[in-house]
Amino acid sequence: MTTPSNQQFQPYLPTSRNFPVSDLIQLEPELTKSYIDIARAVNLRTIGIFETVQIITGERWFSIDPLDVNNKRQTYRKVFPFGTIAAGTTLLIAHGLTGINEFTKISGTCVTDMPDYRPIPYATNTVNSAIELNVDNTDIIITVGALSPNIIKGIIILEYLLN
Repeated sequence: MTTPSNQQFQPYLPTSRNFPVSDLIQLEPELTKSYIDIARAVNLRTIGIFETVQIITGERWFSIDPLDVNNKRQTYRKVFPFGTIAAGTTLLIAHGLTGINEFTKISGTCVTDMPDYRPIPYATNTVNSAIELNVDNTDIIITVGALSPNIIKGIIILEYLLN
């Protein structure tokens, strides 16, 4: 059975499969199809590796060329651990990334001296208690509100598309 070219392959595998054990001629194509299905499903899953070096995420994003819908774009991930940030200050972390077309995810978490755990960015209705997160061409910029607790440590995760 072939998949129509306009149908997207989904990375899910059947939980069972019947193989024609008495007919080797029918068994070979069924085993080949089974292997191809497994390889495609595994290759389309997001890779759960978070490193401080650039890695492939396993995500495939739409083509920017409407005439070439099969030219999917691969995303990359890099993690940036950081240390203390005092309330009311800003930390710049040089990311060293070049050739970025677009970010797909910009996020992080931190531990404060309350102690508690917060997402970054952290939004609150308490004035000057937010933690802001921005990225420019050279740096990750973390700004901690003056009334926020001090940050003890944290991580920032950037996922992006290259040119």
